[in-house]
Amino acid sequence: MKNLIKPLMAASIAAAAIAAPLATPAAAQVNGIATSNPTAVILRSAARVAGYNAIQTTYAAQIQQINQLNAELNTLQRSLDTNGDQQLTDAEVQANPTAVQQIQAKELEVQTASQPIALAQYYVIEQLLNDYGNARNQVIQNKSISLMISPDALQYAPEGIDVTSDIIAAVDARLPTVATAVPAGWQPRRETAQMHQAVQQVLVVAAQQAAARQAQQPAAAPAAAPSGR
Repeated sequence: MKNLIKPLMAASIAAAAIAAPLATPAAAQVNGIATSNPTAVILRSAARVAGYNAIQTTYAAQIQQINQLNAELNTLQRSLDTNGDQQLTDAEVQANPTAVQQIQAKELEVQTASQPIALAQYYVIEQLLNDYGNARNQVIQNKSISLMISPDALQYAPEGIDVTSDIIAAVDARLPTVATAVPAGWQPRRETAQMHQAVQQVLVVAAQQAAARQAQQPAAAPAAAPSGR
C-alpha cells in the first residue's frame, strides 16, 4: 500500500464500452511489407465492443457494488495518510491496524465481485483470438503481403503500411458477434489473459483521459434571471 492513490479496479469495467480511438493510416501495404496492431484489432472489433456492453448490462449490480467498494477503499486509504502527502509509510499503516483490516476485507470483496465480470470479458476476447489468425491471413492474401511486423519494431514507415483497419474489417465480417455467457468450467488461455490485460490498459487510459477532459471543461454559466418590470 505504498501508493495512496491507485487506479480504481472499477475504472476498467466502466470504461469497457469505450472504443479507444487508435488512429491508423490509410490501409495498404508497401513492397509486400505491412504492420498491424493485434491489440487494436481486438479492442476496436465490433464484437468486443458489443460483448463488453452486454457484460456491463448483465453485471450492472456487481459493477455498482464494485464502484461503491472502491470509493470506500479510497476513503479508508486516505484516512491512513495522516500527513497528507498521498504516500503511505510503514508507520502510518501500522498506526491504524483497524483501517488496514477493513481495506484488506474490501479488496477481497472487490476481487470476488470482479471475477465473473473478468471471466466473461476473457471469454469474449478468446473467441475473437480464435479467429484472429484467419482474419489476418485473409488480409495477407488479399494484399499479397509477404512480411508483417509489429509497429513497435519500426523506426520509420511510409504512409499506408499499416493494415490494422483491414484486419478489423475482416474480423467484423467473419465474427460480428460473440457469446458472453461463459460455459461451466471454462478457463481462459494465457494468451487470452495477456490480451485482456492489454485491452484493459488502453480502456483505463481512455477513461482517465475522458475524465480529465471533462474536469477541465468550464462549468456552464447560470441562466440570467428575468428582470421584472
